[in-house]
Amino acid sequence: ALLSLTAGASAFTAPLQTSSPSTTSLQSTLEKPKVVQLTRFDRIKAKYKGPQITISPEVEAEVGFSYSAFDDAVAATDYSFNRNDVVKGTVVQYDKGGCIVDIGAKASAFLPLQEAALIQDGVSIESLIEIDEERNFEIISEEDENGQLMVSIRRIQYREAWDQVVAKQETDEAFDAECVSVNRGGAIFLVNGLRAFLPGSHLTGRLPDEDLIGQTLPLKFLEVNQEENKLVVSNRRAVVEAQMADLSRGDVIDGLVKALKPYGAFVEVGGMSGLLHISQISMDRIVDLEKVLQPGQKIKCMIIDHDKVNGRIALSTKTLEPEPGDMIRDPDRVYDMADETARIYLEKQEAERKKREESAQNIVLGLGDALDDLGSSDKSSDNLDSLLS
Repeated sequence: ALLSLTAGASAFTAPLQTSSPSTTSLQSTLEKPKVVQLTRFDRIKAKYKGPQITISPEVEAEVGFSYSAFDDAVAATDYSFNRNDVVKGTVVQYDKGGCIVDIGAKASAFLPLQEAALIQDGVSIESLIEIDEERNFEIISEEDENGQLMVSIRRIQYREAWDQVVAKQETDEAFDAECVSVNRGGAIFLVNGLRAFLPGSHLTGRLPDEDLIGQTLPLKFLEVNQEENKLVVSNRRAVVEAQMADLSRGDVIDGLVKALKPYGAFVEVGGMSGLLHISQISMDRIVDLEKVLQPGQKIKCMIIDHDKVNGRIALSTKTLEPEPGDMIRDPDRVYDMADETARIYLEKQEAERKKREESAQNIVLGLGDALDDLGSSDKSSDNLDSLLS
């Protein structure tokens, strides 16, 4: 009975130690990687090594170049391009809103539309650059996974524009520029493709409104800062300096009273603002300036001084009075006789100047005679001393 029980236990545990065929198949499936079945085309492609062309030594000698020499030349060619390098390239074709450029690299470079020019206003790539055009390009990216670089023309033009602006500032010459937009503080002008700000206070004779857009005005620089990308220009400075070049002391000009102040009146003269001080209005004392001048009134006045650097003009009507106090009693008489009165005044000033020069010259001559007399007196004293000794 004991032997039968032991045999039964062995029979019961035997199946636990024996693996079924299905379990063995599953384990083998998990252990072996799945083999990818290649198509007939993939198998042919993997075995294909290109056309096998054999060049005889005679042909290589005749051509003067061999496949091995070509391989050596390709290996020796340096295709190293770095960001910010400027290289020569040729436009090959238009593509995806830009164009393909051959710069001699393993792969052609790409020029996007936004990098094709410094000045762009809704234009197409075809209008900015032509096929087969050869020019300089700046590399602005590293190679992508296809070995392609991105290039730019705009960044080259940007540096060139700043060089031109700095040169203009050094010569302090006036230039024309077009207004492209306006804002609350002034207007924006394009100067060699760069955006320059014109403060409203430096716009002559008008306000910075929408009508200014598209107009071209003469300008001069107020501030040029390339590091901060800052350009500030002035229309008033260009206009004032151009007009003041033709103005001189003693000129009689027409003006328009713009504003009254306790110390005098500001008069617009050819787009410039000049000061007519209250002491220069009349020979007689003025108690109430508003009884003599009014804003918007046209007058004639004389330039008695000017500062061409800062664009300041000092004016006078007192010098145009035929009789002291005429600006208060009869200003029309002053304006009618302005040219004649100015001529008389300038002649009198010239005569006084010559008289002062003659007086100064007589003083110098008199001083010279006195020194000569002093020298002769010393010589006589020396002679007398020698005789007494």
